[in-house]
Amino acid sequence: MSDRTPIIAGNWKMHRDHLEAIQLVQKLAYHLQEEDYEGQEIVVCPPFVALRSIQTLIQSDKLPISLGAQNCHPEDEGAFTGEISVPMLARLDVRYVICGPSERRALFAETDELIATKARAVQKHDLRPIVCVGEVKEEREAGKALDVVVDQLRGSLQGVSADDPDALVIAYEPVWAIGTGLTATPEDAQEMCAAIRTELAGIYDASTAEAIRIQYGGSVKPGNVRQLMGQPDIDGALVGGASLSSEDFALIVGHRR
Repeated sequence: MSDRTPIIAGNWKMHRDHLEAIQLVQKLAYHLQEEDYEGQEIVVCPPFVALRSIQTLIQSDKLPISLGAQNCHPEDEGAFTGEISVPMLARLDVRYVICGPSERRALFAETDELIATKARAVQKHDLRPIVCVGEVKEEREAGKALDVVVDQLRGSLQGVSADDPDALVIAYEPVWAIGTGLTATPEDAQEMCAAIRTELAGIYDASTAEAIRIQYGGSVKPGNVRQLMGQPDIDGALVGGASLSSEDFALIVGHRR
């Protein structure tokens, strides 16, 4: 049995304004039970415009939920119109920052080098990066999935510290399973997450790799989360569409019940 603390994070992407975000978290807190908070971390990652509202709600209601951001700029400040720096996020008590999710790799041409730069900036200000890796359908069908993911992992972790293994999270998100309704089988997901852990041992060392948490992300639902979370190298879920439903996300968080 692993000593790693499970981490369930909801990535809302570009959904919900700040009023809808407040309602969503209020409903989520209503559906969750006390035991759902025990022994695992719950993270919500709303759009930037809702961060302040959710921070206030979490603090005022004393909710044991961590706040996450969906992106950041690697510089602390400067003439970067429309960008958000890590110090800005830190002032809002953001704890986690997603780095390199599939849409930003595909639609915004984010490279492994840039993702590593962002992850280092997150760590510089004592926040925790969730570093995403994953293959597209064509790469999996060509038998290249493992090579692609390992290469992404190496590039995206250049200079990224694992001195505190709890403060670094890796998310395996097969691109072909995101928002498609398709899900990697628990066995396939486990195989890739085990390969990621093996590679982490080469990047860092065996004990560090054993302590780093690895999430699975890709059409996670109440109906498949228990099987996925039952795999030895899967320590959590990065949930997309299902996190926009308070009922579904609460069922995912409460999968141990």
